[in-house]
Amino acid sequence: MVEISEIHGGGCLCGGVRYQVAGPLRDVIACHCGQCQKSSGHYFAAPSAALSDFKLNEDRGLKWYKSSAWAERGFCADCGSNLFWRMKDRDAISILAGSLDGETGLKTRAHIFVADKKDYYEIADGLPQFASYPKELENG
Repeated sequence: MVEISEIHGGGCLCGGVRYQVAGPLRDVIACHCGQCQKSSGHYFAAPSAALSDFKLNEDRGLKWYKSSAWAERGFCADCGSNLFWRMKDRDAISILAGSLDGETGLKTRAHIFVADKKDYYEIADGLPQFASYPKELENG
């Protein structure tokens, strides 16, 4: 986790959704699963934060899509920006890294669901790769 001393803000392209995080952000996990590919157009790169540290400042465009029996994805219905992913019954929210404002101080930590990645790119950064979601990443 990256400890932050200031509030990190972010939002969608049109400003219809704005948020802030006032607490630690977990480093970025890159997810290559089929759902993330379809929702983002490529793979999904996201840090996460405790829900207690997360606050919506503007939510007029925010819509939630139940993408499975155990998770949902948040996006702006006005501009189409993909912003969040959250698991049912979990006290954390994943935030698309590109929606954060400015410099983040974050690093990519690992790649998950690499068995589902598309054939047009390689993962060559030397970071850990997992065929699915490993238990060791669940708590941070």
